[in-house]
Amino acid sequence: MQFAKHKRHRAPTVIIVSLIDVLLIMIIYMMMTTTFKKELPPAIKINLPESKEAKAGAGDAKPFVITVATNSPYFYLGEKPVTLDRLQNELNAAVKKDPQVTLAIRADRKSPIGEVIKIWDAAKTANISPDRVKLITENPPGK
Repeated sequence: MQFAKHKRHRAPTVIIVSLIDVLLIMIIYMMMTTTFKKELPPAIKINLPESKEAKAGAGDAKPFVITVATNSPYFYLGEKPVTLDRLQNELNAAVKKDPQVTLAIRADRKSPIGEVIKIWDAAKTANISPDRVKLITENPPGK
């Protein structure tokens, strides 16, 4: 019985230059995608009411923003819809965290006024003083 002679194979090698190229491309991709990440406005599209007399708010602290839509579910924290009970709990937690919290209401111009009143009542229940509740509006065109 005759065995075939085995050829000596070279040990497999890893081409490190190609790996470095791929690594650099991945690092550049990660750097580019993280620099483009910014805080986006809420995805809820609303038309803010116009006000000629509105003044820009003080930028001391970031307000607790509640958005009121035109249809159910009416209340949104960020992009998440919330119920009135959940909203009340969130307001209570915000007041515990910062007793001087400012509440900002972003209501669509066609939102039911009753829903805005519910937020105002929830703010009173959470012991947010009325001078710390603000309504977000936009300036009329041309101003």
